[in-house]
Order: sequence, then structure tokens, then C-alpha cells
Amino acid sequence: MSTIDLVEVAGARATHRFARMSASKVRVVLNLIRDTDVDDARDILRFSERGASNVVAKVLASAIANASHNEGLDENELYIAECFADEGPTLKRWRPRARGRATRIFKRTCHITVVVAQLDDEDLDVRQQAEAAAGTTSGASRPDRRARVAASQAADTGSDDTDAGDVVDQVDNAEVGGATDVQDNVEADGSDKAALEEWNADDGDADGEANLTDQTPYGEGSIAPPADDSIPEGFLVKGNADSMKYHEPDGRWYENTVAEVYFATAEHAAAAGFTKAGTKEPAVDAADDNGEEA
Repeated sequence: MSTIDLVEVAGARATHRFARMSASKVRVVLNLIRDTDVDDARDILRFSERGASNVVAKVLASAIANASHNEGLDENELYIAECFADEGPTLKRWRPRARGRATRIFKRTCHITVVVAQLDDEDLDVRQQAEAAAGTTSGASRPDRRARVAASQAADTGSDDTDAGDVVDQVDNAEVGGATDVQDNVEADGSDKAALEEWNADDGDADGEANLTDQTPYGEGSIAPPADDSIPEGFLVKGNADSMKYHEPDGRWYENTVAEVYFATAEHAAAAGFTKAGTKEPAVDAADDNGEEA
């Protein structure tokens, strides 16, 4: 039985009865997540190779949902207060053996219970202090990561006229709305390329306004992802800086790809050093003097 009294402690529980596995196998997994935060417990169950991990993960998700919807608790402040597996009824079956004989086998069942409770104020203070000392906070915003990627890219290029700190300031301070009007006029086939270049020439950095040049980490034809995670019009090719692959709209992994940079065409992506997803070599080579693909 659970040693946690949910009347005195804010929390909730969930139980999965008649699970078709032995209690001893489930207890090995439950011992891994007992007294851990729900976030750590999710990670442990996600990467555990035991078959009972999937069932326990569903019970944990149900307990967290009960605490959130029924008790009004914040799921980020929950931990595994108690978890246990009781033996259920055993199913008797027969298995055929050699020479017309039969052997009795036992199919075990169990009842899995997970209890989550809210961390007290002292434990929450300790966790916040640990996160502050490590320099990490839960739910870090994506623009900060984009700034770090842009700064790393600028450092790799080693350009003399661009400092990594300046790139970070540009990513943090640039207003995406300032470039929206020009983005709306740029078509996917690059027909308004002259208008884009003219706008960049007229609206430079002297006035301090953001323009597309401030958000082209990979040169001409590239743009940083908008803050609202939308796909900018005219820049439909997604680029992933970690794998250095680009994905076209008709690609297999286009919908599931998180773009860290957008390109106007595949030629711009290939010129920036990206390769087409699913291939080892760039699918589009640099254009020759006649404007045709190599």
C-alpha cells in the first residue's frame, strides 16, 4: 500500500490493473523513477530498454494528468512520491510438448500504481538554486538558441568585418516585422531578387533599422527563422545547421524538420554548403556562367 496520504499532501495517483506482465519485471523499472522529478522520470522511461517502461510511462502520464486537471497542480513541480506493483491473478495455460505431452505455463498479471505529489517549497528552492548555478533554466526560449547558432556560425567563418557579439545583438534586437514587407514581395522563383537587393541597399544599417541583410547568416538567399515559427514567404527551403542538410517543400522529411535557416531556392542552399537531405552530395551544383545548373 502507498505510504503517501493524498489528503494531507497535494498530489494524485493513477493505477493500471491487470497489466499482462509479472510484478517483478515492473518493479525493476519502478525502482529507477522512485523519488525523482517527473521530467527526469520521463527521460528515464524513454531511454530504458525494458519492456515494462512503456506501460509505466503511460501510468505516469495518467497520474500527471490527474494532478493537473483534477487537482490544479503545476506538472513542473511534481515528483514521483510512490510507485509500486502488486501481483494480480495468474492465468493458467497449457503448452504442447513432445510425444503428446503438455506442460502447464503461468501468465502473470499485476496492478501498477504511480503516485505523484507536489514538491515542497524547500525542495523547489533547492532545484532553482541548482539550475541557477548550472546556468540552465527549464523551457529555454528558441531565440536564445538561434543567437548562439548565429554566433557560432560567424566565428566559424572567421570574417574580419563581423564580430560574433555583433551577430548575437543583431539576432536579439532585429525586428522581424521590419523585413516582412519585403519578404511578401519576394516570390519563390526569385523573380523579385532585384527589388530585394535594391531595398537592402537603400535601407542599410546606418539608420539602425532591421533588414534582410541582418538576418542572412548564410549569405544571399538565406534568412533567419521568424520569431513566430512561420515559414517566410519566398523562402521555402528549410536548412538544418546541425546536419548541414536542406529540405525542399516536396521532400520526405520537410514537415518534421525544424528549420534553423530558410533559403529562397535549392541553389542558394547548395552555395552555402548544404546538401540535399537523403543524399551524400549536393543535389544542385553551383550555376555556371550561363545560369544553367551544372
